[in-house]
Amino acid sequence: MPENKANRLKLLLKSEFLVIPGVFNPFTALLAKKAGFKAIYLSGGALTSSLGIPDIGLLTLDEVVDAVKKIKAVVELPLIVDIDTGFGEPINVYRAVRALEAAGADAVHIEDQRLPKRCGHLGGKEVVEPEEMIKKIKAAIKARKEMLIIARTDARAVNGLEDAIKRASLYVKAGADMVFPEALTSEKEFIDFSRRISVPLLANMTEFGKTPYITAESFKKMGYSCVIFPVTAFRAGAKAMEKAFNIIAKEGTQANITNDLMTRSEQYDVINYSFYQDLDEELSDKKK
Repeated sequence: MPENKANRLKLLLKSEFLVIPGVFNPFTALLAKKAGFKAIYLSGGALTSSLGIPDIGLLTLDEVVDAVKKIKAVVELPLIVDIDTGFGEPINVYRAVRALEAAGADAVHIEDQRLPKRCGHLGGKEVVEPEEMIKKIKAAIKARKEMLIIARTDARAVNGLEDAIKRASLYVKAGADMVFPEALTSEKEFIDFSRRISVPLLANMTEFGKTPYITAESFKKMGYSCVIFPVTAFRAGAKAMEKAFNIIAKEGTQANITNDLMTRSEQYDVINYSFYQDLDEELSDKKK
């Protein structure tokens, strides 16, 4: 039998280190594919901001499922999905995993925060007892067919590195395929974590957070299997749009920023406009 998409992600992680950009809609997913990335990440932080709401656990399962379906409709790249705390209790996690795998997600990560959750690099977070997170991991494993289950721990910023490592070990024993240690503060912490956790590890290289800027190559040398850049594309696009809107508001024209804009032909190339144009002509000819 052919390998399914989740198995392809698993094989990729076994065979090479992955640099994974964060996307938040189909167009950004297409841009990531065009840039040559082999996997993508649906960032909760980017998706919530694109909807005009903060990343504090407000996303619903239906909204995330819808985003996954739309992204996987245009790209077949393996997709890791941020599902916050799993949308509720363990039974909610079970339903979420079933729904997201059916929508096309290849992996999900669940965090051990207490609601209302916070962005992983902000203060004010609280974490649940490890036993509660373990129940969610077991529910996810029971629900999945081939999907990878990634356990994220936010305990470093709450209880310290040692507690985060202990929790990660418990999550691995519960069956988590990978571990995502959030908001580590130095390369030494990443190394200490890697030395004591046996399963593949996901690193988060976000901007303006608690983690210093570390290169993908350094994460690879430290024993990590992949690194995500969750909100970089959103922030880059948001800054560019802000600049464009301010200039239009001030000058009443976009003429002075056309060199900063994606051209019409570049835009159409990303969305494969020519395919639809050719298909329309082909179908019209057949009608005749």
